[in-house]
Amino acid sequence: MVRLDHARPDRTRGANMTVEEFRATLPGLEPPAVTPLLRAMWYAANGKWDDAHRIAQDINDRAGAWVHAHLHRVEGDLGNARYWYKHAAQAEATESIEAEWERIVTELLRSL
Repeated sequence: MVRLDHARPDRTRGANMTVEEFRATLPGLEPPAVTPLLRAMWYAANGKWDDAHRIAQDINDRAGAWVHAHLHRVEGDLGNARYWYKHAAQAEATESIEAEWERIVTELLRSL
């Protein structure tokens, strides 16, 4: 399990939200009131890679590196993704992009 230090400052943003509830917010115009990395994953699911990347690159912990790796995998930059997976202490993902997205979101929600 990744230590998700980013969640500690405000544990109420997204607390008790399930992946299904988070996914239900995706058609909205703006992400829900959640942690920055969950916002990044919301933007990623909505095809707003630049917005997601802007958030992830500013979070300097393992969870931020994991989201950053996922984003570079989505982009198709596997060399850069490998670099970030190493910083996240995560094995390089082999499942579908969608399955990895769900796994990361699940872990981020669980850490709240």
